[in-house]
Amino acid sequence: VQLVASGGGLVQAGGSLRLSCAASGRTFSSYEMAWFRQAPGKEREFVAAINRKANNAYTADSVKGRFTISRDNAEKTGYLQMNSLTPEDTALYYCAVDHAARGRRGEYDYWGQGTQVTVSS
Repeated sequence: VQLVASGGGLVQAGGSLRLSCAASGRTFSSYEMAWFRQAPGKEREFVAAINRKANNAYTADSVKGRFTISRDNAEKTGYLQMNSLTPEDTALYYCAVDHAARGRRGEYDYWGQGTQVTVSS
């Protein structure tokens, strides 16, 4: 499977962005999906994950209540809705999928290319 992340950009603090992760192939619904991010000089950080059927999702404490992960298996696309953005959310955001339930661990088999999110104060 190939993943293409999009939707990043420059936004002011307090603003919103919606990231998309478009998958190729016919088996997107068989994959668990997650979003990670990496800020300059920092390690990659788990953001959110969602299971195959989209009936179980969870987010990191740092974004809880502000970010929502979702997916549309018919459209083979995953999403990350980000509200109330702060400068601390500035990072390169990656989507990832795997047949296994990797959860917060960054051991996913397939990764998108990343989309840059920059939040100005």
